[in-house]
Amino acid sequence: MKTFLTGLFALIGVTSFAQAQQDSIRRLNQVTIRPYFSNQSLIRSTGTIGLIDSGTLNKQSGNSFVSAVNTVPGVRMEERSPGSYRLSIRGSLLRSPFGIRNIKIYMDDFPLTDAGGNSYLNALDVAGASQLQILKGPQSSIYGANSGGVILIQPQGTNVPTDSTSVVLKLEGGSFGAFHQNALLQHQSGKYKLSITQAYQRSDGYRDHSNMDRKYFQALQKWDYTKNANLKALLFYSDLHYNTPGGLTEAQYQQNPKLSRPAAGQIKSAIDQKAGIYSKTLYGGISNNWIINGNFKHVISVFSSYTDFKNPFITNYEKRKEFTLGLRSYLEYTRNTSHVEWKFNLGLESMKTGTDFDNYDNNYGQRGAVQASDKLNANSSFAFAHLSIDLLQKLFIELSASANLYGYNYKSIAPVAIPKKTNRFDIQFMPRVALSYKIDDQLSLRTSVSKGYSPPSLAEVRASNNVINVDLQPEYGWNYETGVRYEGVNKRLFVDVTGFYYNLKNAIVRRTVLVNEKEAEYFINAGGTKQWGLESSLAFWIIPLNNIHFVKGLQLKNSYTLSHFKFDQYLDKTNNFSGNDLTGVPKTTIVSSTDLQLPKSFSVFLQHNYTSSIPLNDANTVYARKYHLVQAKIGKKNLYIGNVPFEIYIGADNILNEKYSLGNDLNALGGRYFNVAATRNFYGGLLICL
Repeated sequence: MKTFLTGLFALIGVTSFAQAQQDSIRRLNQVTIRPYFSNQSLIRSTGTIGLIDSGTLNKQSGNSFVSAVNTVPGVRMEERSPGSYRLSIRGSLLRSPFGIRNIKIYMDDFPLTDAGGNSYLNALDVAGASQLQILKGPQSSIYGANSGGVILIQPQGTNVPTDSTSVVLKLEGGSFGAFHQNALLQHQSGKYKLSITQAYQRSDGYRDHSNMDRKYFQALQKWDYTKNANLKALLFYSDLHYNTPGGLTEAQYQQNPKLSRPAAGQIKSAIDQKAGIYSKTLYGGISNNWIINGNFKHVISVFSSYTDFKNPFITNYEKRKEFTLGLRSYLEYTRNTSHVEWKFNLGLESMKTGTDFDNYDNNYGQRGAVQASDKLNANSSFAFAHLSIDLLQKLFIELSASANLYGYNYKSIAPVAIPKKTNRFDIQFMPRVALSYKIDDQLSLRTSVSKGYSPPSLAEVRASNNVINVDLQPEYGWNYETGVRYEGVNKRLFVDVTGFYYNLKNAIVRRTVLVNEKEAEYFINAGGTKQWGLESSLAFWIIPLNNIHFVKGLQLKNSYTLSHFKFDQYLDKTNNFSGNDLTGVPKTTIVSSTDLQLPKSFSVFLQHNYTSSIPLNDANTVYARKYHLVQAKIGKKNLYIGNVPFEIYIGADNILNEKYSLGNDLNALGGRYFNVAATRNFYGGLLICL
């Protein structure tokens, strides 16, 4: 049956498209996005974009972004244990032993990615986001340094109904001690909007020593203080802790996948060392949007964040204190005639992140003697220009470019004091040329060429080997892509097919080494990669939403991703890995789902994810086997307690009880590649609207 399903979905060759699903009108209407300053219908967008809205998020368990994000073709999100995210867009996870690198993330008008290259996506609770736009491929032209892509997060409260107040409470519990609670208050009165999100999440995890908990608070305010201007403020605080069970060898994985990493020789176990992450993040930003007149608009945003990060690891105890301060501003000029619509944006973004790195001996979860202490400051600035031209509502052209300046300074305090030094990279010019042509109201073609650029993050410059690697250089490359979109059958059918080629140079890859019989990591520049890819998508309402038939609606979605990614001229000491498959990337991924609407507000959601085998080392001698994930969710809306409406739901993940690793440790020393995901598990929840 698995083989039949896989063959059928591959024959269809399509990917999931997360179109708006909050009510029957939005489901069948044209989807509008805003990836490059201009509001655009998705069918006319020049870029390849994955859209995940609240309807898509609500179909998954509320404990993680992973299942929803993985419905987008070309995107892979992993969770090695609860709370430990990894994310890649069309590329390698080699740079990310944990966390997110070479991808730029924005939350509303504010960069979530700091100047040091870190993006604490796991600090956010799922309840704090209402939509994610994923821009695939390099977007360095207007979003600064990135070689993978950009994620634009729309926080809760962006769209609040006029003159209204609402409170939503959601409770969800499940297997392995999972519990998630969140409350949402939204208020709009006259010229003022307020949205407050509070959330708490915990889990014992499937494996030993994999429990997590997170406390989260978020506030978004908007004040239209004049007819032509408004002020927006975003604030969130996250207190996250999760234990890290560590990777297992093949033998341990087969014998007892629930194990955490055991002791080996003089190396203590993950439990003994109380290995885990303790991260507290406070983020705030204020933006002002001023419509100067009918042609000009000015937007300015200032933002800051502070993170207190602690990581008792098996071989050391790391502490980081990170402070970021930044500004983003642009001026927009618009001019429309009967045949042409022009829009020109000119702006800049600049930020600075200071990081104190301190490493100690780890004495059973307590700090011991100092191993190393360093201070690094990253400075990231870029100026950008963007021109869009819409001719006769047919041909849409976008020309954009940025000049990127990046550098860092550092000084060592221990074990040997080193005076402050500076390392600056050359200014990089990053262009993007893109266009789409609407053949008719149902069919459009698009193509684009863009350059990607990503300097090493501070966590790569100063990795766990406690050496400041001033020789590590940025990675860069050119991306070429073309695609076609079709929207027909009264907007019930949407098809999207994209092909691309990305030639990445100077690729940054992770290496592990034994230092004084202790495991440590460092990063090098590999020769590069050649990445050919195909992404296709389809979403079809077989039975459109209605109030007449027994089946009130039936939608099918499918996703297909083909990643033919190879190393190019890659030498590692005496090993030549040129031509090998890119480590950590499955060649084929297929995601398919069914959304069934039934009488009396019952709904049934089914999803199947097929992921092919994954190379776990650069030599391609070890692979993680392919797997099939099946999940289901059944819900009932429009229930009442008195006059209070509520809904209930139950769901199941990994129904086939697959044994697989979600978040492999690539090129791991001692063959400890595997971080085992949960077996078959269940959850249920209650949502109350006040």
